[in-house]
Amino acid sequence: MVALEQAVAAPFCSRQLADMGADVVKVERPDGGDFARGYDDALHGLSAYFAWLNRGKRSIALDLKSERDRAVFARLLERADVFLHNLAPGAVERFGCGYEALARTHPRLIWCGISGYGPDGPYRDRKAYDLLVQAESGVVSLTGSPQAPAKVGISIADIASGMYGYASVLAALLKRERNGAGERIDISMLECLTEWVTPPLYTWLGTGTAPARCGLRHNMIVPYGVYACADGPVNFAIQNEREWRRFCSGVLDLPELAADERFVSNGSRVRNRVELEAIIEERLGRHTRAEVLGMLEAAEIASGAVNGVAEVARHRQLAARGRWVTVESPAGPIPALTPPHNLRHAPPRMGRVPALGEHTREILAELNMEEN
Repeated sequence: MVALEQAVAAPFCSRQLADMGADVVKVERPDGGDFARGYDDALHGLSAYFAWLNRGKRSIALDLKSERDRAVFARLLERADVFLHNLAPGAVERFGCGYEALARTHPRLIWCGISGYGPDGPYRDRKAYDLLVQAESGVVSLTGSPQAPAKVGISIADIASGMYGYASVLAALLKRERNGAGERIDISMLECLTEWVTPPLYTWLGTGTAPARCGLRHNMIVPYGVYACADGPVNFAIQNEREWRRFCSGVLDLPELAADERFVSNGSRVRNRVELEAIIEERLGRHTRAEVLGMLEAAEIASGAVNGVAEVARHRQLAARGRWVTVESPAGPIPALTPPHNLRHAPPRMGRVPALGEHTREILAELNMEEN
């Protein structure tokens, strides 16, 4: 794979493939490389984002405005199975690497472009970053408290588009094994997130009303979320009417509440959530968190902790399953989470995080080309 990539979306896609054993050649500008390298220096001097997204890749520094480096890039493409990019609209076409140009000379190539809004339509030339797409797609309108919207605290537009890109590349490679033909893949960050927003969209299309922002509670299922006990919060989820009846009798000690016409179905509970949630918190407020968790477990109601980042870093389930390993980097050994692919007979290759241009000489030697 040749990856002309930066930031998060395309690097997240290509890192999945690198973990699975692909030879990912990351093409970077000599003057600083992928700008995610400069996002921060939180991990022993490395950018947290860059370290997360780029292990297992080989970095070559090329100036694609240089005729000589464009020749190197062309040689890389000659031997590539996949070309991936997420540059600004029109950039790869200026380098002669648009799909139409490459398909004529590389008919088996899988070409994957990740952009904010897709290759056509009125938004095609807009640059896009994660928060912009979270807001454009409606995610921000659904996230936060009733008083104010909020962005999701991780880069979900980038992650979603990277994962759809990864899955699409694998599907295209399988298809090529059958028919020998390359493929064009266009991943739109907006389309990835609006796919995820479909249940609220369907609610709007069916009722003319959008689900409300509910903070740490579900906006389409009640009760589901974080509720206060006498000494702290509990987080639990009711998923069906059997669980609702068990919750009323075994946790709230109000079996008659299950048949109350205001709360007899999830739809009615959503419509009357203010009244219901006041009852729930009044009853739970009589007990400690430990007592409520015990009652939830006895009633077979799913529950969980509300962890901060520090708690997740030492989560005992991750430790028990051996998810933390060590990988090499320019800053020395760093921790890394193994990817959740979990193929029993294809363990991930947890490779080194590359320095800028670290593999330039090695790759040029493979191409029988010399450094300047």
